[in-house]
Amino acid sequence: MKDTRQEMADQEIGPSSTIYPKRKPTMPYFKHWLASLGPGIITAALVFGPSKMTITSKLGADYGFSLLWIVIFAIFFMAIFTHMGARIGLATPESLLCVIRKKWGKISAIIIGLGLFLVATSFQAGNAIGVGISIAEINNSSVPMWIILFNVIGIALLFFRGFYKILERLMILLIALMLFSFIVTLFFIKPSFSDMIIGFIPSLPKGSISLVIAFFASCFSIVGAFYQSYLVQERKKNKSSADSHRNGSITGIIMLGLMSIMVMICAAAVLHVQKLPVNNASDMARALEPLFGKYASTLFLVGLFGASFSSLIGNATLGGTLIADAFGFDYQLDAKAVRFFIALVMLFGSAIAIVFGKLPLELIVFAQSVTIFLVPFIGIAMFVISNDTRIMGNFANTRLINFFAAIGLIVLIILAISNANELFF
Repeated sequence: MKDTRQEMADQEIGPSSTIYPKRKPTMPYFKHWLASLGPGIITAALVFGPSKMTITSKLGADYGFSLLWIVIFAIFFMAIFTHMGARIGLATPESLLCVIRKKWGKISAIIIGLGLFLVATSFQAGNAIGVGISIAEINNSSVPMWIILFNVIGIALLFFRGFYKILERLMILLIALMLFSFIVTLFFIKPSFSDMIIGFIPSLPKGSISLVIAFFASCFSIVGAFYQSYLVQERKKNKSSADSHRNGSITGIIMLGLMSIMVMICAAAVLHVQKLPVNNASDMARALEPLFGKYASTLFLVGLFGASFSSLIGNATLGGTLIADAFGFDYQLDAKAVRFFIALVMLFGSAIAIVFGKLPLELIVFAQSVTIFLVPFIGIAMFVISNDTRIMGNFANTRLINFFAAIGLIVLIILAISNANELFF
């Protein structure tokens, strides 16, 4: 046993190597690949919530195919920082907030943790409403009833042993559900191929800047990339390979991009052509009824449920984990403090959703935009840590990653300045 450990210690670890002995997968390649998707799938499900669906649909409804290009840009930078988060998780046995605490002090970790917790809580109401609307409008029932039921189900999942494995499987199922709904919808719509190609050429229609900022805030999610390091560390318990962690993370983000593109194309091909405005999820569903009858509405609402419930669980898990870690509690998903804070995020979100009812689109856009003020600081912290060779070793950023990451940070800072101008001036 001692010799085996020594061999592992002596093994050279580089950017594409593993921290565990390489071994051939004991399962078929597809199942092995699917098993590696966990952290990336959870991040994709976390980011692709009802707010994201609504904003993406409004972009397509208001501006047609002309803003498809922003999905590619946002997903590219999201992939860079998610990859960075995964490598931080692989390089150190400590959490990212623990590293920040040691590097810049306890107060900095608490401020970042509290900020992330407030961001998660602020979006939880939208997730709860999305779950309620998607089910209530299918069977014409009460929205609050479904909000309460699915939050109870979400909290109940916390009491199962192996919560992370349950979370992974649930997210993979819901992502598959969303993909199926959108692919079927696209198949029936048959959008113009030439119009889609033109939409990938960068342009900025007049009046679109606030929605573009909101989309970047939701899609290029530094918060999700930050949390990726925690998800990877959960997977390290199973002694999976480093390459699987990182490749699975990127695959999950690519899926996020595909879903965003499909929703925007659906909105552009149907809502923009018919000049139908988008104020809520119901408008998106009703807009498809002339083409597919009542089944189209149900199909889209099924996709909305998948987006909402996956975000409901993932967002609460993120907020609960990070606030527990910020205050020095055990940050493992099976820890009592983490489960308590996850339940707290769910309760706050459902209470806000029930008290205020349907959140207007303007509030969703405003909430997404405000996060842009927080994320540059988090992104800079990740960038600095991932370049610290004392922490990262050979997992530190390469020059190419640094180049693109720096551009991503500049984009976030420009968006924050533009957002401040839009909101206050």
